[in-house]
Amino acid sequence: MEHTEKSQVHAEKGLLGKIKRYLSKRPLPSPTDRKKFDQDFAMSTSFHGIHNIAQNQNKVRKVIWLSVVLGSVSLLVWQIYSRLVNYFTWPTTTSIEVQYVEKIEFPAVTLCNLNRFQTEAVSRFGIIFFLWDIVSKVLRLQEISANNTGSSETLDFVTNHQNFSITEFVKNNGFYLNNDTLVHCEFFGKTCSPKDFKHVFTEYGNCFTFNYGENIQNKNKVSVSGRGLKLLLDVHQEEFTDNPVPGFADAGVIFVIHSPKKEPQFDGLGLSSPVGMHARVTIRQLKTVHQEYPWGECNPNIKLRNFITYSTYGCLKECKARHIQRLCGCLPFLLPGNGVECDLLEYYNCVSPILDHIERKGLCTMGTHNSSCPVSCEETEYPATVSYSTFPSQRATRFLAKKLNQSQEYIRENLVNIEINYSDLNYKITQQQKAVSVPELLADVGGQLGLFCGASLITIIEIIEYFFTNFYWVLIFFLLKILEMIQRTSPPQAV
Repeated sequence: MEHTEKSQVHAEKGLLGKIKRYLSKRPLPSPTDRKKFDQDFAMSTSFHGIHNIAQNQNKVRKVIWLSVVLGSVSLLVWQIYSRLVNYFTWPTTTSIEVQYVEKIEFPAVTLCNLNRFQTEAVSRFGIIFFLWDIVSKVLRLQEISANNTGSSETLDFVTNHQNFSITEFVKNNGFYLNNDTLVHCEFFGKTCSPKDFKHVFTEYGNCFTFNYGENIQNKNKVSVSGRGLKLLLDVHQEEFTDNPVPGFADAGVIFVIHSPKKEPQFDGLGLSSPVGMHARVTIRQLKTVHQEYPWGECNPNIKLRNFITYSTYGCLKECKARHIQRLCGCLPFLLPGNGVECDLLEYYNCVSPILDHIERKGLCTMGTHNSSCPVSCEETEYPATVSYSTFPSQRATRFLAKKLNQSQEYIRENLVNIEINYSDLNYKITQQQKAVSVPELLADVGGQLGLFCGASLITIIEIIEYFFTNFYWVLIFFLLKILEMIQRTSPPQAV
């Protein structure tokens, strides 16, 4: 036991001795040398004003220069602090630029009949209105009251007809687009036909989109303002009808103008043209660029699975689809994705309550960066100005009645004329930009250093080197003192 303690003491002394000898090889400068080091730094540093303090023998001048230097340093610290505070508030500026071009992309136009279903089918199947309200609830939230007069009839129907395909029913018995309903179509002086429209389902049932998809948009570009898409439609009021109770009491066409890369969104954005009217729509292209968080609210890392281009509307549809597919085990046909299509009973018992749950709990939100669907980083919109005139005139009524082999009353009550043109061959870019970038912040801080202290990055390195050298000397001094104290308190060796 005694031998072990002696070994530990010898080992401790040996280690401490080695450390002391190592530190002793780097002798500390004498007070005179340290003073000379400080004097040399003061005379050689590029930090203005220090050498004036060091070389002046007059105490009054020394105090004046010391006050000047301390005042400049105080102002410098305050300016840098204010610049940093301003930078970390993430300020932005907004620039608006108008670009003139020779050709401009024409938007997609999606149109629907305000009378959604064929009269004959409704007479045989009057429950379709309530069923479609349940099915289209995935696109716009609407209250489906349990006390509705058709709810008991609806429940009996969906229970006994689970194999009923509302998709096929609406497609076959909703509004259609052919040479009878599309009386005339002209795009930039060239005739177009129903084949140039793509069928899409919306809350208005069967709708049709002109210039849909990236493969078409490159062809349809306008090179002259004041010309665009002209449509003459026959809504066939006697053939198509709707339920006036929910608010579908109008006769005419509802349409929305949107980017060819995005889905049509009618809720709050649709434009209506009643029968017997000529709607002249003048549009402009508006591109908006938002900054990512924390400067703005967009998130450039979010990608959609079923859409090439991100949009808030497409994101909300995918969000609802994920929740419904996870909780109900099926996918509504109006939502994107791959899965088993929901039948009517699943719509009634699961999909509709889940949509209410999503709305109440805020599971699919939009707008801010931390919401389910933040704002798009880039989006293209088409603000429209609409003017109306009575259509057709008395003479035109007689001409069209003869041409279409219809009565003049029929012409006034069924025809809708829509004309969509660009006002100018230009587009406006509204861009949100960072008010202060990192290079600008560094340049600002550098300017403040130069203004108040005549300093630069080299000056900062000189100051760091000066303080590091002094810190090293102080550290060696204290380590040697600690080693001496340890050796003094070590127990004496036993003889």
